[in-house]
Amino acid sequence: MKTLTLGLVGVGRIGQMHARNLLAVGEDLARRDVRLEIVLADVAIDFARTVAADLGVRAADSVEDLIASGVDGLLIATGTATHPELIRAGVAAGVPVFCEKPVSSDVVSALPLLREIEAAGGVVQIGHQRRFDAGYLAARRAYDAGELGWIHGLRAVTGDMFPPAVDFLATSGGLFRDCSVHDFDILRWLTGREIVEVYARGSNNGDPAIGSVGDVDTALAVLTLDDGTVATASATRYNGAGHDVRLEIQGSNGSVVVGLDDKSALRSAEPGVGFPAGAAHTTFAERFHDAYVAELAAFVEMVLGERPNPCTPFDAVAASLVADAAQLSLRDGAPVRVPSLAAVIDGTEQPLPAVGLVPARD
Repeated sequence: MKTLTLGLVGVGRIGQMHARNLLAVGEDLARRDVRLEIVLADVAIDFARTVAADLGVRAADSVEDLIASGVDGLLIATGTATHPELIRAGVAAGVPVFCEKPVSSDVVSALPLLREIEAAGGVVQIGHQRRFDAGYLAARRAYDAGELGWIHGLRAVTGDMFPPAVDFLATSGGLFRDCSVHDFDILRWLTGREIVEVYARGSNNGDPAIGSVGDVDTALAVLTLDDGTVATASATRYNGAGHDVRLEIQGSNGSVVVGLDDKSALRSAEPGVGFPAGAAHTTFAERFHDAYVAELAAFVEMVLGERPNPCTPFDAVAASLVADAAQLSLRDGAPVRVPSLAAVIDGTEQPLPAVGLVPARD
């Protein structure tokens, strides 16, 4: 039986989720006579050992020890600020890397890393899990097959049931960067089109502390694609009905909706309509459980040389560039043109100015 060894750095909430999902992937691999070995590492060494013991896997004393042990692939589930150095470490070791989004804290600092990855021939998959969700995959197949005709509208919705801690929001870069970036990525992925302009607005009617750190709790971006198609992406931290992620694709011949099922976080106002009948999802981890597992299965297949990279760092930075445009539009109240990532990388266009959070004035 062949052994495949994967190292996972970061054993916080997301890291532990990925570790458990890797165990599920390992069960499928065993049926193919491949044994999956998982090694964990974290700056909190004792905690990593505890998590490893609970999961029945190994722990390393450091990232350096983990890589030196001879892993076949490296997974990164640490804080955003550490992503570039860990990606570089994996690429330098010559192993495929999986990293949670984003590539870096901002597009400007991601650019030299993209060049380094390309120059080294590195293989880095970024974690945009919606690309592996069954509904999005079915919608893309319908779109690619021409079943919907020409597209006249796309409406993306992301609603968290409750906001994360304000301490996180203070460092997240804003609602468009940590939340809507998933919608920007999936719109590019599904349509094969670039988003060339963004006009954004936001509001803050929830916890005043969110406004005090410069974020908004609800926002809407009007997006123009490179063929003129108009899309919208809305997001909120306060969708009390449940975790709501949907995408409506409306075409000249037909329309489909991703995320409309018995666990949708909405109810019909029409008398006698009982759909949806189930309890709504409450978290993103619940809503996208199967997609997260499929995402790691895809990474394992990539490590084994069985498939191409399903989400490159260039894809992820392109989505982050749209998020930067949205944050800039939100601040200035005007439409913002999104520069081409390829032109930004080769220096023929300038990246957008880094816009941080803007604390609300008293």
